[in-house]
Amino acid sequence: MIEATPCLRLYARYRAAALRREDAVASQRRTLRRLLARAATTRFGRDHGLAHIGDPAAYRDRVPLRRYEDFWRDYWQPAFPRLVDCCWPGLIPFFAETSGTSTGATKFIPVTPAMLRANRCAGLDLVVHHLTNRPHSRFLGGRHLLLGGSAALARRADGVASGDLSGIAAATLPLWAKPFAFPPAEVARLSAWSERIARLVDIAPAAPIRSIAGTPSWLLLFFDALAAHYPHRRPLLREFFPQLELVIHGGVNFAPYERRFAEWLDGGSAELREVYAASEGFIAAADRAPGEGLRLVLGHGIFYEFVPVAELGAPQPRRHWIGEVETGVDYALAVTTCAGLFAYLIGDTVRFVSRRPPRLLVTGRLSYTLSAFGEHLTGEEIEAAVAAAARDIAAGLRDFAIGAVFPERRGERGGHLLIAEFEQPLTAPQAQRFIATFDRLLAERNLDYRAHRVGLNPPALCMLPHGAFAEWMRRRGRLGGQHKVPRIVNDPALWRDLREFAERLGSRAA
Repeated sequence: MIEATPCLRLYARYRAAALRREDAVASQRRTLRRLLARAATTRFGRDHGLAHIGDPAAYRDRVPLRRYEDFWRDYWQPAFPRLVDCCWPGLIPFFAETSGTSTGATKFIPVTPAMLRANRCAGLDLVVHHLTNRPHSRFLGGRHLLLGGSAALARRADGVASGDLSGIAAATLPLWAKPFAFPPAEVARLSAWSERIARLVDIAPAAPIRSIAGTPSWLLLFFDALAAHYPHRRPLLREFFPQLELVIHGGVNFAPYERRFAEWLDGGSAELREVYAASEGFIAAADRAPGEGLRLVLGHGIFYEFVPVAELGAPQPRRHWIGEVETGVDYALAVTTCAGLFAYLIGDTVRFVSRRPPRLLVTGRLSYTLSAFGEHLTGEEIEAAVAAAARDIAAGLRDFAIGAVFPERRGERGGHLLIAEFEQPLTAPQAQRFIATFDRLLAERNLDYRAHRVGLNPPALCMLPHGAFAEWMRRRGRLGGQHKVPRIVNDPALWRDLREFAERLGSRAA
């Protein structure tokens, strides 16, 4: 393999200097103008007069906020799967399949060649951040393992295919990138997650892997499979990948996984970098140390708007663009993209920690609220309490989900059931302390929970054995790639299915 890192270093120095000079406000103005001009002649563009919009204020007036269901009903579903000049010029060649995390329903998000190019540019910015921190890197001296979806896409119509976004990215790699990609094409195309992992376990340790990317829970499954397959090696990434420089993660709150990743990275030189890469676009990436926020990706085909979460239910919620945001405020994120999304609420909530340059934290999902009894718990509050309770008993947490348990008979009380998978089975005292700490922290963080808790049963804990969540996801056809275990389950059918599965395999703790 040709060592191409010196060329990458030259680009990184140029790009890092450009990022230091970047004017977020000017960049977003240019991006909005380009997107509106490009889509002006589409059906959506004509409906909303995009050709006559000149600035963010006029855009807010002409184009209302929409969710997936609105776009699907009004623009995409009637012509699906062949969307031609609908919301973006030409034919939409790809759809990213993504499950609604709390409901499990499959969504089809348009992906255009322009968006694929934008994602690659944003990915290069992540590498620039890495090389800035590690100037003697040999990043292109090896291969880069993407633990994502299958590159074997489903054919929907002539010229139209769908699949996991990471699978679409793998299937459309440019020629220059293919020598650096891992796994090989014949493995990347395997549709069965378990078969792909088995092949990776066999071949990956022999490859000069420089980076590994994926969702934290699936990365840990892969690491555990390595440990099981090679019991004579210590469960450390440096034992399997001595040239590893970078582990890229994203998609879920990382706090519950920090301890396990620290164990796997112990003694090695690889660094962690978080990304915020949604099916709708590559939104942000860590340019500093963990916990210091993710730098918003600007100038790559996405115009951002931020709606205060507290105002989402209002008839006319305020919409701020990058020139108007404040730090410390929870916003719902809306995007306008080069894939034909306009003022589209992607379902995530964010909070800025700095404005120059804009850096943010992903704080949760709009659908990630638990309020069956008026408790109004947010995903951020639940995930923080679960992670803290696990640390309190020094337990490794693999995954969890929570939902409401309603009273079935007169005189019964409702409550919450936390279904969790730990590294090691908890003893009865550990389980009791874990759930008591979880309960106490929720009451401390959320006044509504504290007020309603007096009329509820204490939270219950169901502990699953190793691999149970993966098996449940496999049964649902959601194993691997970007599919994530739903943390808060409000959909009755999905929650019933998980509870029945957990009750067969798990053990209850008080």
